[in-house]
Amino acid sequence: MKQYAKIIWALWIILALVGGYGLIERLVTGHQLATYSSYVPWGMWVAAYIFFVGLSSGSFLLASLYYVFKITRLERIARLSLFTAGVTIIMALVTVGLDLGRMEKAVSVFYRPHFTSLITWEVWLYTAYLILVIMALKYAVRKKLKKLDPQVTKDDDQRLKRLMTYGIPLVIAFTGAGGALFGTISARAAWHTSLYPVIFIVGALLSGVALMTFMAWAFCDNHDESWHELLQFLGKLVLGLICIELILEWAEFSIPLWYGVGSEAELVKFVLFGPFWYVFWLVRILLGAVLPLYLLMGKKDAKSIGIASFLVAVTYFAVRLNLVIPAQVTPELRGLEHAYLDPIGNHLSFHYLPSFFEWQVLMGVVALGMALFYFGQRYLSLMQTLNNREVSR
Repeated sequence: MKQYAKIIWALWIILALVGGYGLIERLVTGHQLATYSSYVPWGMWVAAYIFFVGLSSGSFLLASLYYVFKITRLERIARLSLFTAGVTIIMALVTVGLDLGRMEKAVSVFYRPHFTSLITWEVWLYTAYLILVIMALKYAVRKKLKKLDPQVTKDDDQRLKRLMTYGIPLVIAFTGAGGALFGTISARAAWHTSLYPVIFIVGALLSGVALMTFMAWAFCDNHDESWHELLQFLGKLVLGLICIELILEWAEFSIPLWYGVGSEAELVKFVLFGPFWYVFWLVRILLGAVLPLYLLMGKKDAKSIGIASFLVAVTYFAVRLNLVIPAQVTPELRGLEHAYLDPIGNHLSFHYLPSFFEWQVLMGVVALGMALFYFGQRYLSLMQTLNNREVSR
């Protein structure tokens, strides 16, 4: 990590300056600089929110494999995975908060909830999850930073295991609920499918595990035998999850295309052959699947595993974009965009392309996440978990 420190700092400064200005513009001007249109109320920020939630869920479930199921080869990355889960869920909540038109009204879901709404359930589950992660981190880092009595350490381990055990169904619940939120929108045929909860859970596992595999490769200075064993194990996980994800994606796309009629088929054609075809074929398939599969099934050395995992984690954002945006820019009824004229003669618009302002805000959220990682490493010694293997208890 030390050899890349200057590059990371330079990147953070750029993101903080550009993104910070975007965040200020968002607070001052609201959504005026966003390029939403008549039928596109959910844009890139919603896709980013889903993406960050997936990273958090996958990271937490990976950490639980050590804290709950005691897969000891994951010991070196468990604490970092747990902290990553906390940082990325904060990034997700900040992103979706910025997407709200009236951010101050978000708290109303706590004192005036409607439990028939999946959004209410999601907010309550996110809150419980964030509290659980903070409590789990308390026990995970305390024994590392302080010299505790052996009995206290043993008690902390038991509390941590109990919290992580509770967290597994909680994570599956809110991740699946995110898919169910889209799946229950019957007005959008492309979203109205019971497959989405499963797709969301598998996608979360893939992106989260890939992110942690990259971090294990990039931020570890002690390349001993156990580190190589860890990367080999994580590489196999990423490889298997890529294959499962591709099978689900094939099912999602091939069934509407079989007869090629209806709004779902039009949506798939838009994703595959529309004006933004490169997002799917070049970013999602080539960089996010084909190249990682080639690297993971080839030499299987540490560098190949690290690069493949980085590509999978970053390009999975394209999957979230293709989930959120195409379903809104494809008219449910042919000719609907020409069916209405406003007082100044404009038709309804289905066009959407994220503005630079929207990218700026996203850069600001990423800069916030990087800052949280820095302070976590500085004060919680997270990377030390990777460099000094602890004795398993």
